[in-house]
Amino acid sequence: MLSTAVQILAFALALLGVLGSTVATLLPNWKVSISTWSSLVTPVSQMQGLWMDCVWYTSGVFSCTVKPSVLSLPASLQTTRAAMVVCCVLGLFGLCLASLGLKCTRWGGSRRAKGHTAVAAGACFILASILCLVPASWFTNQVISDFLTTDLPESSKYQPGGALCVTFLSAGFLLSGGVILCMSCPGRRGSQPSGDSPMGVACISYTCCFYMYI
Repeated sequence: MLSTAVQILAFALALLGVLGSTVATLLPNWKVSISTWSSLVTPVSQMQGLWMDCVWYTSGVFSCTVKPSVLSLPASLQTTRAAMVVCCVLGLFGLCLASLGLKCTRWGGSRRAKGHTAVAAGACFILASILCLVPASWFTNQVISDFLTTDLPESSKYQPGGALCVTFLSAGFLLSGGVILCMSCPGRRGSQPSGDSPMGVACISYTCCFYMYI
């Protein structure tokens, strides 16, 4: 099994990933408009998220409106929403399992049981990273494709926002923490290091006696 310090590092990485994915899900800047206006009554920047659309005016006013009914939204946005929500829930479940599987905690059962629990937590984090990475990549590809389309006017074009950067970083943290925890798989029952086996002890004893005789 891994050392306690490495397990704590994996838990910290996964925690950052869960927090980042949760924040990214709620951020309104998944895509940001590229056009600006100089008038005081027109917006400087428009941004769209998974749950709301926001507008920033030159006067300093920042206004947000919640998206309409789910049935009126495109299927791609609904899929991205669902994937990110499941990612956050699965990440929280993985944190609960990881807290039981850490060797530095007093709960979670025997050492072998802790190892299996840590592996289960790692699998949850890896699956959460996939659920975070796939919709973010899909959303980014869609934004870039719309940006490169010449049929759209300049005022209707958007570029990837900061929320996507947070999403990609969170997916990396979740994947790193999950892979490290999956290495906590315990060995076979009854296995012993070669240096502690009876054959190894006998060989060391015979070698010491031989050198003492010489």
